[in-house]
Amino acid sequence: MPSKQDVMHIRSEPAILRKLRRRIIKTFMDIIIMKELNNGNPMSGYDVIRFIHRKHNLLMSSGTVYSFLYSLERNGLIKGQSTRRKKVYKLTARGEETVKTVLNVQEKIQRIVTNMLAPQQLSEISG
Repeated sequence: MPSKQDVMHIRSEPAILRKLRRRIIKTFMDIIIMKELNNGNPMSGYDVIRFIHRKHNLLMSSGTVYSFLYSLERNGLIKGQSTRRKKVYKLTARGEETVKTVLNVQEKIQRIVTNMLAPQQLSEISG
């Protein structure tokens, strides 16, 4: 029979995982947006919100999404174009190069995360 502490841990795990997933997605939101724009389809802020919700089952606020879009645009990674009804964004050449670079180092990024979460051996800590 599991201890009270084990039961509490099991009950809290899904909430912790949800929070962690949300945190990771927000941390990599700029890359997520640029990677999707790299497919060649311009997207509005609403399109980004819908994409994040469908792909990651996470509903982001419009303020969060537009903050990322404006930041990417200020940094020359995406370009906004106003249509009659909405502003749509597409990747710039600089943005395409950034996505290409990130995709080329994807394994290194995964190793960083894996190493960050891996338990340290006592010899590694003292050594």
